[in-house]
Amino acid sequence: MSDPAAQPPALPANPPDALAGGRLSDRVRLVRNVLPPLILLVVIVVEALILRLHDPVLEVWAHLLFYGLLGPSVTFFSVEWIAEGTRARERAEQELRGLYGQLSASHEQLRAVQELMRDLTDAPDLGAVLDVAARGAVRVTGATHATLSVPGGLSGTARGETLLGTPSAALYPLTVSIPGGGALALHFQRPPSPETEALAHALAAEVATGVEAARQRTLDLMTLYSVDQSIRAERNMRRLLSRVTRMMAERMGAGARAVYLSDQDGVLRLEYAQDRRGETGGGNPAPPFAHRVAEAGTPLLTEGEEAAEVFAEAQRVLGLPMRDEDGLVGVLMLGDEQPDTFDEARVPLLALMAGQATLAVRNARAHVYSEELAISDERARIAREIHDGVAQSLAFAALKLDIVTRQMHRDPAQAEAEVRAASTLLREQIREVRRSIFALRPIDLERYGLLETVRRYVEDFGEQNSLRATLSVTGEIHLSPGDEAVVFRLLQESLNNVAKHAQASEVRVSLHGGEHLTLRVQDNGAGFDPGQISGRVSSAGGLGLLQMRERVEARGGHYRVLSSPGHGTVIEAEMPQA
Repeated sequence: MSDPAAQPPALPANPPDALAGGRLSDRVRLVRNVLPPLILLVVIVVEALILRLHDPVLEVWAHLLFYGLLGPSVTFFSVEWIAEGTRARERAEQELRGLYGQLSASHEQLRAVQELMRDLTDAPDLGAVLDVAARGAVRVTGATHATLSVPGGLSGTARGETLLGTPSAALYPLTVSIPGGGALALHFQRPPSPETEALAHALAAEVATGVEAARQRTLDLMTLYSVDQSIRAERNMRRLLSRVTRMMAERMGAGARAVYLSDQDGVLRLEYAQDRRGETGGGNPAPPFAHRVAEAGTPLLTEGEEAAEVFAEAQRVLGLPMRDEDGLVGVLMLGDEQPDTFDEARVPLLALMAGQATLAVRNARAHVYSEELAISDERARIAREIHDGVAQSLAFAALKLDIVTRQMHRDPAQAEAEVRAASTLLREQIREVRRSIFALRPIDLERYGLLETVRRYVEDFGEQNSLRATLSVTGEIHLSPGDEAVVFRLLQESLNNVAKHAQASEVRVSLHGGEHLTLRVQDNGAGFDPGQISGRVSSAGGLGLLQMRERVEARGGHYRVLSSPGHGTVIEAEMPQA
């Protein structure tokens, strides 16, 4: 705080009371030490002069004149001289009391300003900053009312020791602008002094600092939230890095960004980069500065030629290591053409965001690995299905056709029957291949959403399998993306089992949203005994009833199968809504 009004006034080199007291003591000492000898000397001189008159009458009048007039006059002027010193001392004491009062008021203002600065620093958000600043302005300036407003429609008000609920026309207003936008409006019972106006301007500057700090904290939180949302919503590595680095670059005003990730051999290679020329990638080796950041394990800044090796036109580059408990994941780079782009106060925030990006990369890599495992499992399942089902059936059909070749002339009727049997078997296997292809078609849940994807799938399922398939949807449905994938996978498995095993003519699918989402698949097929085959792996999708139950219960839901031979099957799954 640099406002002069808030600084304690400096004491004079020689305080007035000390000067007045010194003068008064000197006068009393002078009168005490000099006046008696002087009076004695004057009396002796006067008496000697009177004795020379040799006239008793003149001597009497001379004594009356001297002792009756001159003595009291000398006494009066001596006392008046001392009284003037006393009055000077009283004036000095009054000046000292006034100076002490000013000093006390200044100290009180300084204490109030310091408390205001501390409260502004501790305020959690912009609204709290405005309320704290308004109350502090009332406390510091002695105003009856204070209103603080900033761009965006936010404001804070405070009232001092007054019975008025709102400012009135009898008060004296004072409005000062806040640097960066906004105004501080104060109201006083008396016209504000120049010192008060100067103090109000100084308060406005401090408030502007507090408001800007609150805005920066809000922006930091919003940026962290956006990064967190990007991590949750995006699994594609390139799009993920693009989003995260874009938000970091926008927060710092950087014009270029890049991410180097460590490959399976521990070599840092370029995964994603963007500057003024556009996006690039391709696995190029990392520059020396990236290796230096990786070895240091802390954020580093570089300039000059080393910065130009990272981004061709960059004057300054900030490197952030991406590490987790398993070691180095990569290095994140931000660069710009301006040499003063990066504020070192924001580096801890960027380091935190780089840590979030590290988790995102780990998650994306784990997702890619799980997809590779799923593809491998699906290939194994398809191979098993072809080997155990279609391949054996086709081999059997080929065997029958070989028999037909030998019986064609010997027993034409039997040969014809064998051809019909082989034809029936081939048509059944064609239907089986179509069912497998239908079950393997990629489903874009992210593009269409759960409800539209389910509607399309149920409709296509009925057409592909020549049965009546209906869908009923009630209530509000709002699941997380992971839960939506589980629900749809359950629907796929249930319908595939209907197509392969139920021998049904109708299947009804319903989705009901409430506190839980309930999926119900009911067919009018042959039914079965769940106790006998609940652990068996289905040939349609690789998941048996036990595996489907485990998936649902892992998400906090419930799963049950109701079936009996000759009475169809009902499959129900409940999942908690997001």
